[in-house]
Amino acid sequence: MAKQNPTKKKKKKKKKADKAPRLRIGVVDTMFARYDMGQAACDELAICPGYNKAFTVLTRTVPGFKDLAVAAMNLIEEDGCSIVVALGMPGAAPIDKQCAHEAAQGIMQAQLLTGTPILEVFVHEDEATDPKVLASVFENRSRKHARNAYWMLFEPEQLRRRAGQGVRQGFDDAGPLQLK
Repeated sequence: MAKQNPTKKKKKKKKKADKAPRLRIGVVDTMFARYDMGQAACDELAICPGYNKAFTVLTRTVPGFKDLAVAAMNLIEEDGCSIVVALGMPGAAPIDKQCAHEAAQGIMQAQLLTGTPILEVFVHEDEATDPKVLASVFENRSRKHARNAYWMLFEPEQLRRRAGQGVRQGFDDAGPLQLK
């Protein structure tokens, strides 16, 4: 019986390891937002450990935030995403706030129907009047929620470590309640 070449065995194992299943994180954003929230989220995920090895990112863009729930469901059901970050910007008018509430309800229903987390990331147009401040809220909130999605899949202890600390996405952290 001939001995197998040990380098061939290693190659076979290497190929098998390369085909290890990767998790998918979905990012869905909107054209209506006045900032490229999806790009900010993708930029954050790209610096997370395991990017393009342990996980990949799939993106979709929809017209407005009322379209986020279906796009997120499609990323889960058709593309196999383990979690989705849904990013949008409601306007400042009262009807926009009502529509944002309805969109949030749709996102919650999509989570329940799929059993998969969908992180709703809305930045309301009237959260800041200064465009530079508003841009920083968009960037900060988009990145922090993308990082939260990563932590939920790969490092849940990071979330537990921050429980009760008044951590915010968008503005400065509120900090824990001071009882003295």
